[in-house]
Amino acid sequence: MNYISLIIIPLFLFTACGPKAFVRGEYGDANEQNLLNDKWSETDMQNVVSTLVKDMVDTDIIRRAKLTPIIMVTSVENKTSEHIDTQSITDMITVEIMASKKAKFVNKSARDDVAAEYEYQNSGVVSDKTKKGPGGQIGADLILDGRIDSIVQQVGRDKTVYYKVTLSLTNLKTNIMEWSGHKQIRKKYRKQRVGL
Repeated sequence: MNYISLIIIPLFLFTACGPKAFVRGEYGDANEQNLLNDKWSETDMQNVVSTLVKDMVDTDIIRRAKLTPIIMVTSVENKTSEHIDTQSITDMITVEIMASKKAKFVNKSARDDVAAEYEYQNSGVVSDKTKKGPGGQIGADLILDGRIDSIVQQVGRDKTVYYKVTLSLTNLKTNIMEWSGHKQIRKKYRKQRVGL
């Protein structure tokens, strides 16, 4: 009996103290507020994109354009100490603006693929009627870029995280900034006491 206890008890303690795994889950509402921790979340991204897209499409350069403006997205610079996927932010902005039908986008990230496809189509294997080539692309009218900044303050058990996302539209012909807007988010947290 004692020998069995000597084997089972350490084995139990070893398995009980091991890493915990998430073994069961369920789908949640993607629009439900996520404040599980003090990091940048999808709720922050949704709030930022919603506000800034609404402001952007209402600016004169887009609202009063005779032809649908063509936008090129360059980058949103992450100046925070967190890893934030800025590509997700620009993707969501692009989808929202295109859904509004107020602007269109040139696909900067596809340029190498387009150039390779031109080369292939003009290699003689594609019919003259359907092949494409250089000289037919539409030039962008506006450049969209921006940055994310954050300030983290902690005193005792209280922590405040502040984010500011700034976006700008620059006229490609004149280099004049036609619009700039920002969205600020402040989140407050209190560290829970841990004790027996």
